Amino acid sequence: MESELKDMNPNPPSSSKEDLPLLKSESDVSAAIEELDKKFAPFARTDSYGTMGMGPFPTAEKVKLAVAMVTLVPVRFVLAMSILLLYYLVCRVFTLFSSPYRGGEEEEEEEEGGGVVQEDYAHMGGWRRVVIVRCGRFLSRVLLFVFGFYWIPESCPDRDSAADSNPKTSSSEIAQNGETDKEEPERPGVIVSNHVSYLDILYHMSASFPSFVAKRSVGKLPLVGLISKCLGCVYVQREAKSPDFKGVSGTVNERVREAHRNKSAPTIMLFPGTTTNGDYLLQFKTGAFLAGTPVLPVILKYPYERFSVAWDTISGARHIIFLLCQFVNHLEVIRLPVYYPSQEEKDNPKLYASNVRRLMATEGNLILSDLGLGDKRIYHATLNGNLRQLRVFHQKEE
Repeated sequence: MESELKDMNPNPPSSSKEDLPLLKSESDVSAAIEELDKKFAPFARTDSYGTMGMGPFPTAEKVKLAVAMVTLVPVRFVLAMSILLLYYLVCRVFTLFSSPYRGGEEEEEEEEGGGVVQEDYAHMGGWRRVVIVRCGRFLSRVLLFVFGFYWIPESCPDRDSAADSNPKTSSSEIAQNGETDKEEPERPGVIVSNHVSYLDILYHMSASFPSFVAKRSVGKLPLVGLISKCLGCVYVQREAKSPDFKGVSGTVNERVREAHRNKSAPTIMLFPGTTTNGDYLLQFKTGAFLAGTPVLPVILKYPYERFSVAWDTISGARHIIFLLCQFVNHLEVIRLPVYYPSQEEKDNPKLYASNVRRLMATEGNLILSDLGLGDKRIYHATLNGNLRQLRVFHQKEE
């Protein structure tokens, strides 16, 4: 999946540059960056690698990175590419002579101006689908192992503790559970998770192999494109300006309802908020909650000592290199019980999203924040401007 950083304008308009305060010294720039980090705390990096992963690095850290660059990085890179190629070949072989599912719409109409495209092999049944899913889950876990996630502890709080942490909805959940004691429990229509890094996708692939919502361009990428179609991704054109763009929420809503009522349908995975540094939970969008079906909340936490794997304010290449340089990386997972909405929550998706968000924040010890993607773009643009000034000061000193 392409980084959200690519959606952002790396070079702010000239008017924005003129509005930036003129900082006269390196200390002024550092103070301005520190103030920015406080204001936009959910997106600020707090690890040893500094803002945007650009240091300064202590001598000991430079030595560790140098050693890892000539030992760990080449081996891990070759293994990762081999796993990716292997799974691509699996997908290619087991989708031969099969036509992708298109949701009953003509591809030509979608390509001309629609905001959403459905073209996947996730609706393919039979033993071939079983092979694709099982290989995908296994190889995703192997890839995480290659990246240094040797063990991934998972905890599952019991339903009573989850209800106690969210008393406003406990009564409706208990009532629903009373019904499910007599009947088969309802299948969640969607998995919702906090978003920290592209590594989130690998974990969810290894755990449940769900479908994702991705940019349309992902489906056209070499290797990754076919894999995303086997996942059953819903492709959207986020920049689309046509009226058909409203079809995105409608298509996602249909997929959620389908997964809820049909056990053989692919489960869909949604990140209701944009990426953070892992300590915060932003406002949830309501897309995952519009259908009013039960949801499965999953919380991902990445403890670290040196390098944080959070993908914020750091370039993709730099992030991958630092990730591969870490001998051990950590991931902890909290899988909450399926959340059954009350009738009031079904009628009010914003209330539903808010209650699930509060529950996840409580169980995951995360800080709630009202910031969103727009604030993140402002932070990145302003931060880039200040760092350019900082480089100028360093060049003058040299």
